[in-house]
Amino acid sequence: MTLAGGNQMGQGNKQLTVIVADDHPLFRVALRLGVRTLEPGAHVVEVDSFDSLKRAVADDPDAGLVLLDLMMPGAEGLSSLQYLRTQAPELRVAVVSALGQKSWALSARALGAVGFVHKSATPEQMQEILRQLLDGGIWWPEASPDEASADTPENKLDRLSRQELRVLLHLKEGRLNKQIAGDLNVSEATIKAHVTAILRKLGLYRRTQAAVLAQRLLKSESASLAHAVDAAPAGGEDE
Repeated sequence: MTLAGGNQMGQGNKQLTVIVADDHPLFRVALRLGVRTLEPGAHVVEVDSFDSLKRAVADDPDAGLVLLDLMMPGAEGLSSLQYLRTQAPELRVAVVSALGQKSWALSARALGAVGFVHKSATPEQMQEILRQLLDGGIWWPEASPDEASADTPENKLDRLSRQELRVLLHLKEGRLNKQIAGDLNVSEATIKAHVTAILRKLGLYRRTQAAVLAQRLLKSESASLAHAVDAAPAGGEDE
């Protein structure tokens, strides 16, 4: 795991607001109790869908932290995280999810989340993670030495920069270089260079292979990343 301290979020006279976004009532309760154990004066807002999350953020634009389950009703893949990063870029968001694949954590990090917490964490682990997040820190899972050294597609994603991973998420949806460039506010030549680097680092030859790999690694019952990476449409020639 990666831990990093920061400024205490609950400092000063301003009340700390934490939004707990999860459609499982028992898990919301557990997170609320965990937050209030560490920050007794915190205002905890609970939401159970993407729509109610949007309303909560509109009502509390200065919230200190969102604990976000990606798979709430109304959300698709990483769409809820992307919405928060677009609409409230100063808001700290930590994903709390049952999704275990490393690729989800890497994608969340690329999109600007401050942490990725698996729901299988023990109560003691969860409390320590919450402590770090509430203190302004970050938390990311670390692979075991055996997992880290394995030559797997997920480990190959570690070779990509954050921007390259964002481009890969666009490729998953079949986007054109020109459209990705417009969406990420960079030149088409820059995107072409990123695609070339992605293929080289992943040991692939065609962008369609990269798209298929991303689709496989980021599979979920509702996983469409069209809304997840500030993307715009369409297919693409092989590089």
